[in-house]
Amino acid sequence: MTIAGALRAFELETRPIHPESRVALDKRWAELPEHTKTDNQLLGRCAIGCEGTHGVFPKCDLTCSPCYHAADANKVRIDGNHTVAGVTEQMEYLRRIRGPRAHAQLIGGEVSLLPAADHAAALLAMRANGREPMSMTHGDFDYQYLLDVVLDEHGKPRFDKVSFAAHFDSLMRGRRGAVRPYSEAALNPFRDKFARMFIDLKRDHGVNSYLAHNMTVTPSNVGEVSAVTRDVLEMPYDMMSFQPAAFIGDDRRWKEDFDDVTVDAVWERIEEGAGQKLPWQATQFGDPRCNRTTVGLRAGDVFAPLLDPDEPRDLAARDRFLDHFGGMIFGDVPVRILTVKIVRALAAHPGDIPPLLGLLGRVLRRAGGARGILRAARAGRLGFKTFVVHSFMDAVDVAPAWDLIQRGVVGDDAKTIETQERLGACMYAMSHPGDDRLVPACVQHSVLDPIENIGLRKLLPIVGTAESIVSRPSGLTGVRQTRPRSAG
Repeated sequence: MTIAGALRAFELETRPIHPESRVALDKRWAELPEHTKTDNQLLGRCAIGCEGTHGVFPKCDLTCSPCYHAADANKVRIDGNHTVAGVTEQMEYLRRIRGPRAHAQLIGGEVSLLPAADHAAALLAMRANGREPMSMTHGDFDYQYLLDVVLDEHGKPRFDKVSFAAHFDSLMRGRRGAVRPYSEAALNPFRDKFARMFIDLKRDHGVNSYLAHNMTVTPSNVGEVSAVTRDVLEMPYDMMSFQPAAFIGDDRRWKEDFDDVTVDAVWERIEEGAGQKLPWQATQFGDPRCNRTTVGLRAGDVFAPLLDPDEPRDLAARDRFLDHFGGMIFGDVPVRILTVKIVRALAAHPGDIPPLLGLLGRVLRRAGGARGILRAARAGRLGFKTFVVHSFMDAVDVAPAWDLIQRGVVGDDAKTIETQERLGACMYAMSHPGDDRLVPACVQHSVLDPIENIGLRKLLPIVGTAESIVSRPSGLTGVRQTRPRSAG
């Protein structure tokens, strides 16, 4: 490479916002429904949204109620070559149309059913396409499996950092040691054990991690959300995500009146568990009927939100950040490159420095000031925490709304219009390179998964008993029957 070429490459690498990111962000903003183009909206201003895989390993070895997988998912065998090829194709497509960086979930059935080498290969394929991967799991695997994923054949780390999201709730059946958990509290030893594996990974091999805790919420366990929040806050998880159940997937496992659980009801119980209000209105991902999020610094028992929606100076700092830093890639960027990026951004907008420093000072004061922060750090109770509620939509609503969208038709009733609006603002997309399109996750699970899995049964049939699902009890606790739902 010539000197001029090297300088051009360095200039592009250190540009605050990559031009491909700018194009993708502008396109995302233009596509959003008008009602979501608010001052607090992050999609299209600093984020493209999350991404996920599909059809690459649908099988699972637990029996949960509810289950979002299609009825045929467990009739497809695990095949590492298929997984890696599918992940690679989907990620290459996402890289082409959504820019150089995004968060992506390695999701399907149970990721730990993949041979460790194939799991690692899938993560490497995601990273090769600028994705920051998160492996979605029920967490019922051993430390050796984690090591086999993270370390190569010479015992050297393949990754500097890994991200896992573990799903724990009492609606899951078949976990080793907790086949039929009688309460959410009964799962706490398993939650803690899973998270501690990553503490050991850091100690033993220097590999960092980001951990999310996921929980499905139904009338059976909504009353335990507060206790789960309180307990998991004392474990080394970075994110706590709660999903009010929806009528998606295998309808044989719809055993409750899921409509009884609302986003507001779940959030109130999270706040109760956290011991304080958790303001979320300063930022929004997509449609507020779908997502609610807050991020903050937790120092001891105090959670200091990064943004207070009632503080005008916080909102002014937010707006400056989104206007001038939105779209900047911070994750997995070498320190020297990131430093130059930030210096270039601040040099172009020096007026941002006082408001951003003021915001930092307010966050530190909310966290208890220097003394409180130092005390929390000494006790090992200092770190950033994220609280999330994702609310999926019922298949009976998604299917007709999506059909109308495909035909360019706007619904003529309130429910269909609401569903179309939420799909248009979806922050979680799946890629379909063969059809040259992205689809919202609710569409993938409600409309496309059942069709895909019929084809996968033929492509990857289970032969003999070696590939059959690990024996798990299928009995469910007694719950009240689901009310019949109309299609309107």
